[in-house]
Formats: sequence, structure tokens, C-alpha cells
Amino acid sequence: MLNKNRQRSQNHHKPGSKSIEAIKERIEKHSVERGESDRGKERRMETDQYQQVIVKRIDETFRHADDILQLAIHEGKSQIERPILGLLLSSVAAGMIIGFTVLAVAVMTSILGTLDGINRVLVALVYPLGFMLCILSRTQLFTEHTATAVYPLLDGATNVTGVLKLWLVVILGNLSGGFIIAVLLNSAESVIHAKQGYLLIANHVLEYQASSLFVSAILAGWLMAIGAWTILSTHSTTSQLLCIYLATFLIGIGGLHHSIAGSVELFVGFLMSPSIEVTTIIPVIAVILLGNAIGGSVFVALLNYGHIRGLNKIV
Repeated sequence: MLNKNRQRSQNHHKPGSKSIEAIKERIEKHSVERGESDRGKERRMETDQYQQVIVKRIDETFRHADDILQLAIHEGKSQIERPILGLLLSSVAAGMIIGFTVLAVAVMTSILGTLDGINRVLVALVYPLGFMLCILSRTQLFTEHTATAVYPLLDGATNVTGVLKLWLVVILGNLSGGFIIAVLLNSAESVIHAKQGYLLIANHVLEYQASSLFVSAILAGWLMAIGAWTILSTHSTTSQLLCIYLATFLIGIGGLHHSIAGSVELFVGFLMSPSIEVTTIIPVIAVILLGNAIGGSVFVALLNYGHIRGLNKIV
């Protein structure tokens, strides 16, 4: 008899189906009075039934793909909506900063004498330096925006005009800044002593046919857009630096063509050598810009947006 009473007492304290139903009815009644949504009711019921547990979707190192895309959309939209003067000044600064990549490569090339064999690897090791400074300084580099500006367009948050305006302003600013740093590097040649390297890398850009330049630029734009995407994937500054280094090292080791860095190389070559003319370098820069834009917007933006939004729809 005593055991039965204990069992009844224990059963009385267990949250059985009747007690859960009672909780549901109480929450339902209270929710109707407060005008809560169905999800709100569920959350209140979960709070009453279970101990609260904090679940982190994002760990300390990497973001979820959905969150990266949402962040990329927000970043692209904020840049498109940015005042033109501020965007222009930021892109001018980026074009100037990227000149330090050209400085590093020219000095290394002057020391080594050629770009063959192991020298190619050594030059590629210093190629990322200006990019690291540029991206971490949060200035606006065109090859970052080839993909970033397209995400809000694909999401319906902006239109083609907004994307083209952003690209035009950033390209104009980057090229202006690139020419300014080219003038400064030329003026400082008596200190830097890298003329041989400048001319070698400028002629290296000019020796290819338009079709080869175009494909090379697509690959470079693809890598830069991947770098921008992976930067958004992590919270760690060290990881972001590594992302930048890996993407730009691959561009350097492959001898691929980056529109803004390449334009600085050509500008310095034009200032230092009478054999390099404006009419020669303008078409080359135009081809590389187009290739970079396609590489970033098609191979990264469309693919990333497509597979992430597609997965969300399936789920």
C-alpha cells in the first residue's frame, strides 16, 4: 500500500501528457489574448517545458554559408548606396595602396634579374603585400566589388544601374590612384633603384595577345572574388590575412593579370620608357578589366548565390 502511494506521488510530479496539454491550453489562451504568432506560441511552450540552452549557429572561426551570403548582400548594397564622393576617394586610396605591390615585385625582380624558375616563386611571395594593406585598410578595390556588388542585384535589393555606377566610380578612382602612385614611384626611382624590374613586369603584361589576357584576367578576377568571399567567412583577422595572401599569391605565381595592379605596372612603364605608349596600354587595361569583372561576377557571385539560395529553397 505504501509503495502504491509513493508511485502515485511520483507520477503526480512527472510532466506527463496531461500536464503538457494543460500547458498548451494555458499558452494558447494567453497567446490569443496577447495576439502572438504561431512561432511565438511555440517558443513560449518550449520555454515552459524545457531548460533554456544557448545554441550558437556561428562558431568562433567560421560563419555559415547563409550568413556569409547575407553579409555579402548587405556589404554590396551599402557600397552601392554610398555617396559617390566618399566611394571615389576610397577607391583612389585603394589604387594608390596597390602600388606597393608593384613596388615590392619590381624590387624583387630587379634583384633576381628574371622571372624564370625559382625566381617566379620568390616574386609571387611578395606580390600579396599591397593587396593585404589595401583590403585591410577597407578601401575600395574594383576586383573586390566584381562579385560583392552582384549579390544584392541577384537578391533584388538593387538594379543593374546601381551595380554599373559602383563599378564605374571604383574603376575611375582605382585608375586615378594607380596613376598617382606611378608618378610617385617614378619620382622616387633614384632611391628605390627598381627601373629594371618595372620595365620587365610592364613588358611582361604587354607581350600577350588580347585573348590570352582575357582568360588570364578571368582567372585573376575569380581568385580575387573568392578571396573577398572567404574574408567574409571568418571573424579572425589572422584568417582574413591568410585568405588574402592565398588568393593573391596564386595570382602572382600564375602570372595572372589583375586590372589595377597591372595598370600601375603599365603606368610606371609608360613614365619610364618612351617605347610604351598610351595607345598601347589603354586597350590592355580595358581587356583585363572586362576579364576581372566576368571572373568575379559569373564564377563566384552567380555560383555562390545560386547554390546557397537553391539549398535554402529545397530545405
